[in-house]
Amino acid sequence: MPHTETPGTEAAPAPRLRWWTELPLILLVYACYSAGRLLARGDVSGAVDHGLTILRFEKALYLNFEHPLNRLFTREAWIGIPADFWYASLHYLVTPAVLVWLFRSRAVRYRAARTWLMTSTLIGLIGFTLLPTCPPRLLDASHGFVDTMAQYSSYGWWGGAASAPRGMGDMTNQYAAMPSLHVGWALWCGVMLWRHGGTRAAKAAGVAYPLITTIVVMGTANHYFLDAVAGAAVMGVGLLLAPVVMRTADRVKARFVPSAAPVAAGSSAAGSSIVSAGCQTSAGERIPRQRESRLGAGAEPGVSPKDAGDGAPAPAR
Repeated sequence: MPHTETPGTEAAPAPRLRWWTELPLILLVYACYSAGRLLARGDVSGAVDHGLTILRFEKALYLNFEHPLNRLFTREAWIGIPADFWYASLHYLVTPAVLVWLFRSRAVRYRAARTWLMTSTLIGLIGFTLLPTCPPRLLDASHGFVDTMAQYSSYGWWGGAASAPRGMGDMTNQYAAMPSLHVGWALWCGVMLWRHGGTRAAKAAGVAYPLITTIVVMGTANHYFLDAVAGAAVMGVGLLLAPVVMRTADRVKARFVPSAAPVAAGSSAAGSSIVSAGCQTSAGERIPRQRESRLGAGAEPGVSPKDAGDGAPAPAR
């Protein structure tokens, strides 16, 4: 059944989101994410066991792509060093840049996209808490992995603690490998670029960015292949839950924030024939003429102008 509005009223337009409300919200979610990673360190031995279980499962399914990629990145510095910069930098640069671009250029799509990203991030935090996982680079050397971030640390600002700056390794949870939000966030950016970019270059970047990020996280020994799969799965769940989150937020806002009063359609000058204080303009008239607000019996439709009284308009010639 089609939706109808009350005659004489128009729905008030939805308020436009403002950057001074959006920025604190994003920073709050990211702060919760970062704090949650620190609080979810878990047992190191349990994290190592989880990592080894994932590695054995991948080998059984012939999904162990990490070893050949890690050997390549370790042997070829011209690949390994840019990959480390990619891992340590773009995760924190591209995602905010896409958010700002959506906010400024695709405002209609921004709220749904932002809610999708934040919901998925919080789901990933649950994964870090329930399943602390040792990344390949922190396994015993007998398992054949080399920490390229430590190997090439002299070329960048990071130390031996993944992408954390030197001296700040204790401020990050190195056992939060499952799921890989490097891959999850890159996938979100890729979808946004593909759907809303509008150019072939943007669509190409939308495909290349998550694909290269997946290769980088495995080649640098920061994640297993299944970590990347889990990161994509988390984004899928977040996409499904985002409409529910938005509807819940709207209900909460409607409950605690008074809504704007509907705008009367008759109050618009364009929708009214009244010019001022009883002056009206009929078809064929160039100058408004004063008409009586009271209608006599002779002013009924069908009565001749002769009987209508002095206030009746002259007959057309």
